[in-house]
Amino acid sequence: MRTCPLLLYFFLIFVSQVISDPDPLQDYCIAQPQNSQTFFVNGAPCVNPANAEASHFTTSALSKPGNTAANPLGFNVTLTNIKNLPGMNTLGLTMARVDIAGNGLVPPHTHPRASEVTILVKGSLLVGFVDTSNRLYTQQLREGDSFVFPKGLIHFLYNLESRAPALCISGLSSQNPGAQLASSATFTTKPSIPDDILKKAFQINGQDVSRIRKNLGG
Repeated sequence: MRTCPLLLYFFLIFVSQVISDPDPLQDYCIAQPQNSQTFFVNGAPCVNPANAEASHFTTSALSKPGNTAANPLGFNVTLTNIKNLPGMNTLGLTMARVDIAGNGLVPPHTHPRASEVTILVKGSLLVGFVDTSNRLYTQQLREGDSFVFPKGLIHFLYNLESRAPALCISGLSSQNPGAQLASSATFTTKPSIPDDILKKAFQINGQDVSRIRKNLGG
């Protein structure tokens, strides 16, 4: 009996949509990243559950403002990880504190392994994402508002206030969501994408390519 190719095609599409971080097979797996590994796992080894403590499940990593002057775009992202919150290991989530200076910008970027929900704690933001049909969805957020960025889609956050900083907290649906800035991924690769490809793709000339690379630190 031959498998219908069309049925197999739709099955693979369905599977690719529902796969995410693996579900844990135990209550928790507190990370023990400092130990040398003689084997490799998709995450980090666990401490003995008998040695679990409440401190493994709490962190103050997001309590302090980030340095938004550290980059020319005026933003800083502070993430939880298995070092500052070892109890999150295998739970399939990450929290982030995003500080944005006046008129600062978290530039267009993607998280290839996670959807993101953001709540604005302080300030005023313009946020948005672009779907695969190049449709732009934007929204001005005020304090207390939330917005969802679908998995893998290009999105941004822009502080509409010229002087007042903005603060938001985000939750991402992966222990390791990844982040790829669209501009850096295009113009600062090592080795560089050939100039002819960039000129044709963006309808620019060689001087434009060189200037953009230089501005982005490539």
